[in-house]
Amino acid sequence: MADHATYRIAVIPGDGIGTEVMPPALELLEQVGHDHGLQFEWRHLDWGCEYYTRTGAMMPEDGLDQLAECDQVLLGAVGYPGVPDHVSLWGLLIPIRRHFDQYVNLRPVRLLPGLTSPLRTVPEDGLDFLVVRENSEGEYSEAGGRMFRGTPREMAVQESVFTRHGIERVVDYALDLAQSRGGHLSSATKSNGIIHTMPFWDEVVRERVAAREGVQLREYHVDALAAAFVLDPGRFDVVVASNLFGDILTDLGAALIGSIGIAPSANLNPAGEKPSMFEPVHGSAPDIAGQGLANPLGQVWAAVMMLEHMGHGDAARRVETAMGTVLSEGARTPDLGGTATTTDVGRDLLQALAEVPTGGAA
Repeated sequence: MADHATYRIAVIPGDGIGTEVMPPALELLEQVGHDHGLQFEWRHLDWGCEYYTRTGAMMPEDGLDQLAECDQVLLGAVGYPGVPDHVSLWGLLIPIRRHFDQYVNLRPVRLLPGLTSPLRTVPEDGLDFLVVRENSEGEYSEAGGRMFRGTPREMAVQESVFTRHGIERVVDYALDLAQSRGGHLSSATKSNGIIHTMPFWDEVVRERVAAREGVQLREYHVDALAAAFVLDPGRFDVVVASNLFGDILTDLGAALIGSIGIAPSANLNPAGEKPSMFEPVHGSAPDIAGQGLANPLGQVWAAVMMLEHMGHGDAARRVETAMGTVLSEGARTPDLGGTATTTDVGRDLLQALAEVPTGGAA
């Protein structure tokens, strides 16, 4: 990462509640930055589905060039009634992920202080594992097409693309995490039903694990893995999965920790040679947009992951501590059973952060 204390951050609030949860996250970053000698230059960009309804594009033609001038990207939410999801995804998120080689999608599944999992039983030491999703190829490829549209013969073909290079690098990243944690790597597969790509995935995963010391591999068919997330989540340390499997599993993981409204996501260029992008898992939630009821904690946690990626772990831990304090003692939005507004939670987070000593976060 850059070794300076000033960072240019592209801010894309997006649509719906994205515009509501972004301000509290930026306020927290400003405050923790002040405390830790960090400065942020915000580059506010109004891209997204509402931009699309005005211009016919999710971002300008030079959008990727604009983002290349920034250190990181902080994204809110994308989605708007009347704009098909495939338009928003392929017009903004996927181009960013692929252009900047953000081949790791990292999502923590951690039960924060004060939260109750919907699971009836939770391990005594809580829930704390990581899902590493391959973020650039796999099932989300552009290979395929449709023929005979609008006729009884209409057909669609969608091809998955798995490369040795793509599998190796995401598995290596997951192995690095496993070696730094509990030494267990779980791999999601479906090689009993998907005859070509998944056996290939399994072979490459086994090769990469065999070259490492101190990591135990567990392989799961993805349907059984989803069941184990619910029945025995405490067994997991680091999970590595393909693009589609990781996407589905991480939404289940978000549900395990109490609300999809608090779950964060990091689209990483691990070497830091290009910008990475940080976003909450939740969508734009048009059903509650404009009511001030959105939970900002997913956006805040995404900002924490950005601080960690930039090498500012002390600052990140202070914000995490403040999050735990608010969840245990402060205001809660309706998704967590409370009546607080987005602004209420943002205010409590700032107050809690002020009470966490610099360098003294638990």
